[in-house]
Amino acid sequence: MITRLHLGILSAAVALSVVGLAFSQEPAPGQAKGQGKGAAKGKGGGRGGPVAPTGPTPRMPDGKPDLSGLWFRPYTPNMASGPAKDTRQGDPSGPKELPFTALGKQQWDAYDAGSGDYTGACLPFGLMRSMNSPDPIQFIQHEPFLALLYEQNTWFKLIPTDGRPHAKNLDPTWFGDSVGHWENDTLVVHTNNFNGKTRLDTAGHPHSDQLEITERFTRPDLGHMAYEVTIHDPKTFTEDWGNKRTFTLRTDTQIMEYSCEENNKSFWEGRIKVPKYDQ
Repeated sequence: MITRLHLGILSAAVALSVVGLAFSQEPAPGQAKGQGKGAAKGKGGGRGGPVAPTGPTPRMPDGKPDLSGLWFRPYTPNMASGPAKDTRQGDPSGPKELPFTALGKQQWDAYDAGSGDYTGACLPFGLMRSMNSPDPIQFIQHEPFLALLYEQNTWFKLIPTDGRPHAKNLDPTWFGDSVGHWENDTLVVHTNNFNGKTRLDTAGHPHSDQLEITERFTRPDLGHMAYEVTIHDPKTFTEDWGNKRTFTLRTDTQIMEYSCEENNKSFWEGRIKVPKYDQ
C-alpha cells in the first residue's frame, strides 16, 4: 500500500521541507490546475480538471445546508496577493501587503524557511496553514457537530454548530478552539486559543497567540462551497484582513492514508529501523 510516509521522510531531508510538498493536487510550475499527475478527469475529460456535480444544495433534517462531502480547495501557499519570499503566486483575493505591526513585520522579515520549518519535524500545521494546503478535506456533518477530516497527516477538527460559547480554561493548542453558529444558510466558525507556534501559510506569514480566525462556509449548490476567512491578531496585524475562495466537491476519489512521523531524520540516517511485519 502506498502511503504518505515517504513524503514525511523527504520533508526532513530537504531544506524547504513539507512546505513545498503539494501532493498530486498542486500543479507543477507552468502547469494548469487539473493537468498534473494524479489529476482526476471530469465527465468527458477536459483540461480544466473534474467537473463538479450539479444539483441543489443538500439539506439536513432541520433545513440547514448539509456541508458533508469530499472537498478540494485551491492551494494557497501565500495569503497575500503581493510577491512572496518563496516567489510563489499569492492569493488574488488577499491584500497586496499584509497590515503588519512593527513586531509582525520584524517576525516576517526574519523568517527563513531554508533554515528549518516546523512542518519538517512533523509538527502540526495549525488551522490556517491546514486550510491553505492543497490536499482534500472530508466534511462530515451530524448535528450538533461538523467534523473536518484532513488528509494531511490524518488530522481532524470537531466543530460544534449549535451556537455554544467557547469552553473556558482550555490549554492553547495548534488548531485552537472552534465554535460555530448558523447565519441563515452560512455556517460561521470562530476559533481562538491558539498556541502561537505555527505560521499562517507556506510562505511563512506569522501570527501570535492572540490570533482569532473567523471562517464562513456557504454551500450555494451541490458541487461548490464558498469559503471566506478573516484574520484578527492585534499583536501581529494593525487591522483585520482575509481571503475568499471556492471549494469543489469531488465524488470520484477519497482521502488517502498519510503518515509523517517524528524522528524521521533518525529514520533517514538509520538509527531507527523499519519493523519487519508478519506476512
